[in-house]
Formats: sequence, structure tokens, C-alpha cells
Amino acid sequence: MTLHRGRIQNNRAHFSARCIAAYGFAACAPSRTRCAARVLFNLVFLSFSLLFLVGCDEQSPAGLPTVKMQIGHRTFVLEVARTQAEQEKGLMKRDSMPADHGMIFPFKEERVLSFWMKDTRFPLDIVFADSKGKVVSIHQMEAYDENSTSSDFPARYAIELNKGAAKDAGVKVGDVLDIPPPARAKD
Repeated sequence: MTLHRGRIQNNRAHFSARCIAAYGFAACAPSRTRCAARVLFNLVFLSFSLLFLVGCDEQSPAGLPTVKMQIGHRTFVLEVARTQAEQEKGLMKRDSMPADHGMIFPFKEERVLSFWMKDTRFPLDIVFADSKGKVVSIHQMEAYDENSTSSDFPARYAIELNKGAAKDAGVKVGDVLDIPPPARAKD
């Protein structure tokens, strides 16, 4: 009986050593079924983690998803403000924003959009685009200005950039922007 137990213990130790060699971790349980289940769990977890990272470029300090988007001849990292609460907060109460960053606001339908700068501490450019991505107007907004700035025509997207960034990027009314899928408005 002792010999039989010794054989089982040796087989378990040998199998655990193989798990370590093959999969790089010592957390395998003594049985093959448990070890295989743990390996499967780790592979599924890793797959979902990679899928999440590939699906979203990154997240902003405010926890919003971000996308990279070409505007004029420059590439910007834009935070996506999709919900009403995210859109109402926008860039309020921030002291600054990196030069190559901004925020995109996708709306459910095309209409004349209006924005203000309540509690926004730095000046911005705002680029309005229709449902096809065509730029319909570009305006500048001053910090803390509570007057409305409206799109000149119906728009489905508003993109806020640091003041002067739209001109520096060379974007102008009539240009067509390629809105990345994660930032596109949902019908």
C-alpha cells in the first residue's frame, strides 16, 4: 500500500513538473483534470483580456474609451463621450489637454448642435460634422464662456480640440472625416 501511494505521489509530482515546464506556472492541481481546467481558464482569461485591449485603443483619465482619428493632416486621440452624462460633462473641470488629444460627441440624429464652455478651463476649437463625416462648421470657444456655440448646419458629431488645433491640422469646412467605428453614432 505504501508503494502504491508512493507511485501516485510520484506521478502527481511528475505531472505538476510537466505543467510548470509546459505552461510556466506551478498552480496546477495534482490531477490532470484540474490542471487542464486551470490552463483552459488562463487561456480564456488571456484571450478576453487581449480582445478587450484590441477593441479599445485605450482609456482616458476620465475612464472614457478613446480612438485615434485623422483630422486634416494630424492624428488625434479622442475620448468618446457617448452617454448624455458624459456629453454634459465633456471637458469640464480639467486644467488642460495634451496637444494631440480631444473629445468626440456622437449623437443619435443629425440636428443643429449647441455647446457651451461652462466650467471648461481652457479654450477649444469645435468641429461639427454631419452623419457622413463632412465638416459643416468649425468654431473657437473661449474658456468659461456660457454663450452657446452652434453648428451652422445639422450635424451628428462634434469634436473638441485645443484652440488652434483645427487650423494647425489643416481641417476646413467641406472636408470629409473618417469617423472610426468605435466613435460612430448608434442609430
